[in-house]
Formats: sequence, C-alpha cells, structure tokens
Amino acid sequence: MHIPRFNWNEEEKNDIFGSFFWGYLLTPILGGRLSEIFGTRIILGIAMLLASLSTLLTPLACSLHYYLLLTTRFCVGLGLGVQWPSTPPMATRWVAPTDTSIFMSHTMASSLGAALTLPVCGYLIAYLGWPSVFYVTGGVALAWTLAWFYLVYDTPEKHPRISNEEKEKVAREIARISHRVEKGNIPWRKIVTSKPVWAIAIANSCSAFTFYVVLNQLPTYMKQILNFNIQENGLLSSLPYIGRYVIAVISSYIADKLRKMGFSTTTVRKFFTTMSLWGPSIFFSIQAFWGYNRFVSVLVFIGSIGFSGFASPGFFSNSLDISPVYSGTIFGLCQIPLSLVGYLTTKMVALITKEKQDFEQWQYIFWILVGVGFVGSIIYLIFASGEIQTWNPREEEVEREELPLTEK
Repeated sequence: MHIPRFNWNEEEKNDIFGSFFWGYLLTPILGGRLSEIFGTRIILGIAMLLASLSTLLTPLACSLHYYLLLTTRFCVGLGLGVQWPSTPPMATRWVAPTDTSIFMSHTMASSLGAALTLPVCGYLIAYLGWPSVFYVTGGVALAWTLAWFYLVYDTPEKHPRISNEEKEKVAREIARISHRVEKGNIPWRKIVTSKPVWAIAIANSCSAFTFYVVLNQLPTYMKQILNFNIQENGLLSSLPYIGRYVIAVISSYIADKLRKMGFSTTTVRKFFTTMSLWGPSIFFSIQAFWGYNRFVSVLVFIGSIGFSGFASPGFFSNSLDISPVYSGTIFGLCQIPLSLVGYLTTKMVALITKEKQDFEQWQYIFWILVGVGFVGSIIYLIFASGEIQTWNPREEEVEREELPLTEK
C-alpha cells in the first residue's frame, strides 16, 4: 500500500499547526453568544459536523495541495472554537449553581479522548499509515455528532425521553436561575473592561500556553530528545490526559462541597486556579534540570498536565459565577487569546529549536513555561472574583418550586 509522504520544512509544519488556531480564533465569541440565544444543541452540533467532515477530508487535501490542507485545518479550528464556549449556556439550564464545577469537570472528558487517541494513532500510523488517523478520528467525531443530535436537548422541558418527575427535579434545583435570553444591548464595554473577566482570560491563556506546548510539541521532544519510538511515544503522550480528567472530577467534587460548606466562591476559584498553574510550573522547573532523563520526563509530563485538571473548579467554571446570562459570551471572549497562544507556541518552539533539537534549547522552553504559570496565577489571585457582576442582567427570579413544571 502506497502511503504518500511530504517534505514540508519546519516553517510549513508549524503553519499547518497554526492554521488550526487561526480558525479557532474566529468562532469562540460567536459560538458562545449564539448558544445563549439559539441553544447549545444546534450550534455545537453544526460546529462538530464541520470539524468532522474537515478531518475526514484532510488526507485528500494533503494529496491535492498544501493550501487545501491549511484550509481543512482552518475549518477544524472554526468548528472546535465553538466547543467550549457553548457549554456554559447549557449548564445554566440543566445544573444547579452549586454543582457547576462538577458539571464543567465532565467536559474535560475530552482528555480521555486525547488519552485514547494518542496511542491508537501511534498504532494506526505504524500499521495502516497516517491517513487512517484522520479517517478513524473523523469517523468517530461524525458518529458522535449524530448521537449528539439524537440524545441532547437544550432544556429539560424540550427533552422527550425524561419523565415529568425528572423534569420537576431539575426545575427545583435551578429554580433561582432565570433563562431569559438577552438578544441585544450586551454591555460589551463593561465586559471587556471587567477585571474578573481579564483574570479568567489571562489564567486560561497561561494554562493553555503550557497545554499547547505539551500537546503539540511533546511528541517531538520524546522522539528527538528521549528517543522513544512512535508506539511508545503515543502511549506515553496519552498518560497525562488520564490524570487530568481524574483530577478535574475529584477536585470539582471537592470544590462544590466546599462551597456548600460555606467557603466563598471567590476563595474556591482562586485556590484551585493556583493549584492548576503552580503545579505545572514546579514540574517544568524540575524538567529544566533533569529533562534528559526518560523516567523524570514522563513523571513531569504526567504531573504537569494532570495538575491542569485543577482548572476545572478554578477559572474554567468562573464565567458561570460572574455572569450566568452572558457565561457563553464571556467564555468565548476568554478563548480568543488561546488561539493566539496556540499559534505563538508553535512559532516559539520553532524559533528556539531552529531545526536543531537538543536538550539545551528545550531548557529555555521549560523555563518559559515556569514563568508563564507563576505570572498567570498571581494576576488571577489579585483580580479574580466569584461574585455576580453588576452588569449581569438583574432579571426577575423564577420560583419554580411553587409551580409544577407541567402546569407552566
């Protein structure tokens, strides 16, 4: 079987990585806002359909033209840029305010997808060739999209397959949350000048800086510096993501318990955000000294990405606290810097390594990661808040306990 190979230079390879982030840059705010207005079901469904089909077309695009490949990666970015910002609007319709951390933690099940995909892709490449990676992952994503449209609804009232008793239970739990949609007059100036919003955006960007370096560049480091083969590389690269999801779920459960015990939301968010940023910084300081050691490197990568799971009850859930009505818009706004961060990390690694992969050059990268984590945590500690902001609409609260759902 003939498997095509392409002689792209380092700049072209990094442009392929970067084209995804340029697409990702355009849709977070739009995706969050449209999900607030029209619902997460249709908006995320269409976005995932675009990402799935673009992934399936990637091998064909590679064979036809380099710029077609950039286009397919750009379209994948467009679709996935909607993914995270569309989640908070659904949470406000299904989840009690005291349970938002644990709900958001389960969105990090995407880490399990990475944990499964990396080793599977290693074997697919080894035995079926690299195009099979895009056919398998694109096919799975397409199947997921079809299941999404069948299983998911925006509100309990619209869901045809849950009982009235279940609908009543959900309604009671979110009785103090209004679902009025603000279709105009968004207080953009107040949002973009809000210190808590900037705190979320900066913490998110600093966390993503580390995440994208590990996600996109770790396989290269493990191959070029540590000399792992492609199967070992895929398996070991997957381990950090399992830890990330486990930590996200456990820490989110603890965070919601702490809030119910009387700890302020602000305190809880700041504590877990600090854990999510300081942990990786400490691990990468170790890596800067002993990163040539295989065993140490594996532990560092597992620990650094695992600790990022503490972000789930930290800044990751914070937009729901400060503005339930505009949570999707804020989440999308905070995703915009991530697109630039993702692109810049690929350029940074290419500039520092300069096509010469050795440990001394990677030490500079590790120390940059250390500094980014500490700076992000300090800014968040100073400016973050867990309280509803004054510019969040003060709509009338709906006491659903007093009126059965079936009578509304």
